[in-house]
Amino acid sequence: MSGRIRTGIPDLDEMLRGGFMEGDAVMLAGSAGTGKTTLALQYLVNGVRDFEQKGLYVSFEQLPEQIYRDANSFGWDLRAMENTNRLRVICTSPNLLLEDGGEHLLDTPIREIKPHRIVIDSLSHLGMYVSASELRRETYRLIMYLKTRCLSSLLTWEASQAVGVPPPVSDIGVSFLVDCMILLRFVEIDSSMRKALAVLKMRGSDHDKRLREFSVTPAGIKLAEPFIGYEGILTGSTRKTVTEAAVRAWGEAFGGKR
Repeated sequence: MSGRIRTGIPDLDEMLRGGFMEGDAVMLAGSAGTGKTTLALQYLVNGVRDFEQKGLYVSFEQLPEQIYRDANSFGWDLRAMENTNRLRVICTSPNLLLEDGGEHLLDTPIREIKPHRIVIDSLSHLGMYVSASELRRETYRLIMYLKTRCLSSLLTWEASQAVGVPPPVSDIGVSFLVDCMILLRFVEIDSSMRKALAVLKMRGSDHDKRLREFSVTPAGIKLAEPFIGYEGILTGSTRKTVTEAAVRAWGEAFGGKR
């Protein structure tokens, strides 16, 4: 396979130099409430609506009615997409995926709708049933299963966020198994909580290295301008850069004397 898989979020696709590499496994990591599920659903919905690419959504966290309700709040009618065989929503327990190595659980929906995109939400729930070393092995098996079926996958990961320390993107070391990694994180700037997005790695492609602010709007994820004039954002010790601080001090010192 070759080419790009566009997310349909213009600024994110620009950061990715056109989108994810086709067939890649992408990890979307972030703490609770950062917007992982929203971005994952938006990735599938845009694939169906804008690029004629069918999608499969596998959830270990929510019941179907919750997913349909939350999607409707953004104007995404998942039931209509399912009724036209362009999308399939599967809510199951992680241990069922582990028991069969992925084949028996996913073979039928893959055969029935022939999806191009798939979301696993969330991969970290597999850790409830296996040890850290086994989770790496099961993650590898799952990723290879999806790759051999030519699926472009988005795997969400629940990353803890402790104040004042760098964010552990993958606490048990599965990050090296994926091809692309995106981090969503809460940051505190000027005494207000904001959200930041960063592309941490992307095999086989260049990507934007800047940290971008984003928000969850009624239409889904929307990126804003990069954070400029600050440093230490990801460490939890945000401060203005020396240049920015000097400019502000100069303005405060001389601006009031006009």
